[in-house]
Amino acid sequence: MTERHQSHLRERMTIRGDIDAASFVPWIRRHAAKLGLSEAVSHAGSDRIELEIAGPADLIDMMEMGCSLGPIDVWVETIDRIRIDGGSD
Repeated sequence: MTERHQSHLRERMTIRGDIDAASFVPWIRRHAAKLGLSEAVSHAGSDRIELEIAGPADLIDMMEMGCSLGPIDVWVETIDRIRIDGGSD
């Protein structure tokens, strides 16, 4: 069996749209935990949520996809990602 090696990253993710932060932030935390990612929300408002997320690059991509689809009561317009640092390979 081949082991696939992934680098770990830390990124700042900014989610914009018609967002109900009261329901979306707990959803984000649960989704990140399911993917094994660490997260820290730094801002949560009705039009923007900012968080730092860390883990394997592929799983951060999956987190972005999940957030773009999101729960039924939010409308995500854009997600911007900025790499904070790259981990070890």
